[in-house]
Amino acid sequence: MRILLAEDDDLIGSGLEVALNNAGFAVDWAREGQHAKFSLATTDYDLIILDLGLPNITGMSLLTSPRAERITTPVLVLTARDAHADRVVGLDAGADDYVGKPFDIREVISRCRA
Repeated sequence: MRILLAEDDDLIGSGLEVALNNAGFAVDWAREGQHAKFSLATTDYDLIILDLGLPNITGMSLLTSPRAERITTPVLVLTARDAHADRVVGLDAGADDYVGKPFDIREVISRCRA
């Protein structure tokens, strides 16, 4: 399974990349929105893990744009924006799953497998 990880925090991103690779996933890590957008346009992914607080292009813009273009790649939002209203907005915008930070990496890996 090939995953696009869109996460700007180096510590979180590197930890996720290592853990996901160790779990058998192929991971492309985009550290900012423009890079994630380019990756989505040029590569087919089985899953997108998306932080909403990306620089350049927001995660919410990245979430709604593919959905408007009928791209159906599953999206797991992984963000510090964890209020009930934020989760509702993210899911209504097209996220398939929504996990708040801080998170347990084992849970994220399980959600990727699901």
